[in-house]
Amino acid sequence: MTPVVRGRVAYLPTYEAMQAFTAARGEATPDELWLCEHPPVYTQGLAGRPEHVLDAGGIPVVVTNRGGQVTYHGPGQVVAYPLVDLRRTGYFIKEYVYRIEEAVIRSLAHFGVTGHRVAGAPGIYVRLDDPLSHAAPVGPFAPGGPFKGLGKIAALGLKVSRHCTYHGVALNVAMDLAPFSGINPCGYAGLETVDLSTIGISVTWNEAARVLGQKLGTHLSA
Repeated sequence: MTPVVRGRVAYLPTYEAMQAFTAARGEATPDELWLCEHPPVYTQGLAGRPEHVLDAGGIPVVVTNRGGQVTYHGPGQVVAYPLVDLRRTGYFIKEYVYRIEEAVIRSLAHFGVTGHRVAGAPGIYVRLDDPLSHAAPVGPFAPGGPFKGLGKIAALGLKVSRHCTYHGVALNVAMDLAPFSGINPCGYAGLETVDLSTIGISVTWNEAARVLGQKLGTHLSA
């Protein structure tokens, strides 16, 4: 799977292109991995509840068919869309999610950061007090409240159609994080969102995209 760097592209046409690619692909269609950066947009998943959009502030809200709640995409974030035929890989969606998360964790490790999983809350988190720490995160978080001591650095939302995946994972690199305050990120009120820049890691979008693309290509290979 060779990553295709699409760069800065509008969200809605990209979403429509993923749907069209998935609808048209056949058994022999090679898998693809698109690496994108989007202008500011909120995307709402199938489980999305309107009350989790607190104040869109003029940023468009696009309703999608991926899983999960509301999230934000914007400049300085690498959004990776693996378009994978799970029938060829030999693994199911639970393992697919695990492999995506593992690719993000390995990408963060490349930059010296320790990523953590939180049971029941897909995505990757870092310890705010010590982003390099391998110690288990502090938790659990109170229902409706933030994860204690954690910041979310990567959000994940997927769709599977005819055993083929689209949508994907967003890694925060060097963003304006203010728009996250206009929503309950992923449906969690008070959940803090961070990027590599705010935890002291200076890396370009291109370098982060290169590393994440390489790790996803490795971990999603059949």
